[in-house]
Amino acid sequence: MKSVAVLPGDGIGPEVVSAVLPVLDRMGLPLEFRFGEVGWTSWCETGNAVPQSTWDLLAETDTCLLGAITSKPLREAEAELAEHLRGTGLRYVSPVVQLRQKLSLYANVRPVADVHADRFAFSVIRENTEGLYAGLDFHGLGPALWDVVKDHPNAAATGPELTSATLRLQTQFGIDRLLRFGFEHARQNGYRLLSLADKPNVLRESSNHLRGRLELISQEYPEIETEILNVDALALWMVRRPERFGVIVAENMFGDILSDLGAGVMGGLGLAPSGNIGEHGSYFEPVHGSAPSMAGRQKANPMALFLTASQLLRHLDLPAPAEQIRSAVRAVARARRAVTYDLGGTATTPVAAAAVEKALSGTVEVRQATVIAVGDELLSGAIADTNSTAVSKLLDQAGYQVRSRATVGDTLADIQDAVRARIGVDEVVAVLGGLGPTSDDVTRDGVAAACGLPLEFSEQAWQAVCARLESFNLPVHEDNRRQAQFPVGAELLPNANGTAWGARVEVSGTTVLMLPGPPKECLPMAENAVAALPGATRSESSRWRLLGVIEGDIAADVDAVLAPIGDQARVSYLWSYPYVDVTVSRPAGSAPLPEGLERVLGPHTVSRDGRDAFAELAAGGPFTLSTVDLDFAEKEFLSGVGDTGTGPELSITGGAEWSGGPTEFSGTLALTAEVTSGGRTSTYQLSVPKRGPEVADNAAAFFAWSAARALNEGEKPMSELASESLSTGSARSAAPSASEVRR
Repeated sequence: MKSVAVLPGDGIGPEVVSAVLPVLDRMGLPLEFRFGEVGWTSWCETGNAVPQSTWDLLAETDTCLLGAITSKPLREAEAELAEHLRGTGLRYVSPVVQLRQKLSLYANVRPVADVHADRFAFSVIRENTEGLYAGLDFHGLGPALWDVVKDHPNAAATGPELTSATLRLQTQFGIDRLLRFGFEHARQNGYRLLSLADKPNVLRESSNHLRGRLELISQEYPEIETEILNVDALALWMVRRPERFGVIVAENMFGDILSDLGAGVMGGLGLAPSGNIGEHGSYFEPVHGSAPSMAGRQKANPMALFLTASQLLRHLDLPAPAEQIRSAVRAVARARRAVTYDLGGTATTPVAAAAVEKALSGTVEVRQATVIAVGDELLSGAIADTNSTAVSKLLDQAGYQVRSRATVGDTLADIQDAVRARIGVDEVVAVLGGLGPTSDDVTRDGVAAACGLPLEFSEQAWQAVCARLESFNLPVHEDNRRQAQFPVGAELLPNANGTAWGARVEVSGTTVLMLPGPPKECLPMAENAVAALPGATRSESSRWRLLGVIEGDIAADVDAVLAPIGDQARVSYLWSYPYVDVTVSRPAGSAPLPEGLERVLGPHTVSRDGRDAFAELAAGGPFTLSTVDLDFAEKEFLSGVGDTGTGPELSITGGAEWSGGPTEFSGTLALTAEVTSGGRTSTYQLSVPKRGPEVADNAAAFFAWSAARALNEGEKPMSELASESLSTGSARSAAPSASEVRR
């Protein structure tokens, strides 16, 4: 069994460690975790940021997991020492620097991987012991250094006392072991390119030294290509084309800058792991630092420490649990239901860690889709985009979450950019429209360019185009041949209702569907294409159509009821005046929803299938309205009820009270309905904001709902249901007061 020293450190370090370590413990890893002290508190109390007991612990363990370290400038370090230690000549040295120097940890390894998808994965390997951070930094130059710089005009104008100089130390010993480490890392991880970041056009002598060593050592690794790039150009390409890199090797300062840039490329410091590896040991730490201002607030993202733990496990030759953790972090990051503030969420550190633990069991699966509509006429509003709505519904029914929809014009660059941005991110990208008959057809070019594929001519599709045109006695023109061009390797999708065929392209884990624009052509093809997609976990939905409340009245109670099942349930609210539609979605086969949900929503529920109050009343069967006497909205009520036919007699009397005149829209409208049916009289009440003329629709719906419940012999009056709801803990009654209802 391997042993790991755990040093929580400073700031948010203890918080992320306490959130992540229990999860690692419960994984049953063949590891022993042993805790030690390090950091700012130790410095302030003892004058030593790394006590001897910690060095002893590091000597007894196989590696180290570090939370975070606080480092402060010289003056602050002196001022925060215990009083009896001040002025004793103690000098603060960062624990990170001490660990790297004493353990000879010369290689800082920063994996940079796309957490949300699989678009890129590379490593930045920074030399830790020399370069511009070797500590050869001088202010006030002695004769030896002054002799080196004195001919510089600025130095000559300043003098040695007020001149500073820093030396970039590069030794053959340091260069060779770093390059060999980089090549071995590339070989072990399947990378085929090693890029050396330097500045050979300026630092000519030292860069030429680097180049010579690279050319020599690369001969030992013939399967790995090499290149030398100016560090500024490399930084540009890290942002623009991160997928082109494998291993990036750099001296200390260049590597420091590039590795933090890599953290930004992958989504932020809250996702970035790192490892420091050398001849006499190793330690692993998240990149985010101690963030003292955030300490104690439980807002820190634990994902960086999870990924750091994954990196540590690979170092200890435990690849299976390492990959399990990485996959779990990716699943939670993609789902975005339990992420911290830096990723746009509201989850606390423990909540985010719990979500990763749940994902370790494979219970979190998110299959995403994007729908992109093409057409200038859609952007201008000349034509309504009905295709996107219909295709989104098809994808949702197939178990794909449509995470984004976009509309772009008939411009090659816009189409290409929109599609390329989602490749590798979503499982499906549906591109609708823009497949015109001749020269206005740019969608196929944009899709092909986004996929990195050339177009090829399909004789099969061409014959179908010709046959379609000839069937209508239309001439076939040479430029119609564009409709028979598709990205190389695409699966063609025949169009039974038009000339422009579609296509399905698989690239970087994404299925790109390219479909024509006219709905009568697009939608049948979309149905077939979506039906043929890889099977996804189907979702189940429960619906409630509510009256008399808004989202703010019930959301907190709904969240509280659903809290025990966590991110298994997804709640959405749709305001369709006067109703609120609540939908709770969850993976098929999930456990039943908590009973408390019905207690919260039941008193306000008009229907469970989306029917409004009038449809619910009609569904109860024919009846005869013997008496209708409503103080308000009688016309709207009778219009909605329509022809009731013959059946049981129903009498309804309705009262309405409000402040001000009938055209003054402020305050609340208090409604009362007394319904008699089958010898039984029931009374219902509701208060709603008097927001405008449309409040009559709200009142009419309330009267219809009251009648529907009265006709249902098993239904209890709203007041009774409200009393039951309150007695079981619901925070809202079915007839909220004016102070409880807000729009």
